[in-house]
Amino acid sequence: MISLYLAIVEDDSTVLKVLKAYFRQQPEIHDILAADSIEDLLEQLEDSLVPHVMLLDIGLPGISGTEALPLLKEKFPTMEVIMLTAYEDVEHIYQALCSGATGYMAKYTPLPQLKEAVLEVARGGAPMSRNVSRKVLSHFRPTPTTHSELLTPRERQVLQGIVDGLSDKEISQRLDLSTLTIRTHVKHIYRKMRVNSRTQLLSQHLRGII
Repeated sequence: MISLYLAIVEDDSTVLKVLKAYFRQQPEIHDILAADSIEDLLEQLEDSLVPHVMLLDIGLPGISGTEALPLLKEKFPTMEVIMLTAYEDVEHIYQALCSGATGYMAKYTPLPQLKEAVLEVARGGAPMSRNVSRKVLSHFRPTPTTHSELLTPRERQVLQGIVDGLSDKEISQRLDLSTLTIRTHVKHIYRKMRVNSRTQLLSQHLRGII
């Protein structure tokens, strides 16, 4: 079973309390660091004990989540960061992804889905809320390069699931295949597209903010 050290940075005390209470009940989470600002976070973090995954708000007092991302990724390169925010405009999403965020989830995301996002990013995925994914895709144009020259028909179906914002499990349900088979296809897509993550896949093959 996955055993994760999770950090949560959220200035809304009610939201932070709910998140802490929920994740403390999850067997995959062995420890939680909770902070209400970047400054508070940095005071608590120890270089020898780095969280595996961080849920990071954007609208924080003092240093914003987006401003802190490059610093956090430089200081703790192994830590994966999921933005958990009320901001769903393309500018905030694009800035966060370019600054090093691995995922982007809306604050109204149901807690079980948020847990799945945390586990997905720990497994190497890049989760985005479905609504966030749609907004991103509506502002991008595909590059002239066609995937049909590089990918098999099944790989194109898996790729479509990725750009639709689906997790490996959701793609497996859509295509009626095992999750292991989907993960194998994803690895093949990454190799052919020369990327290492879903975020890089979207960044390299979707372009042109309108």
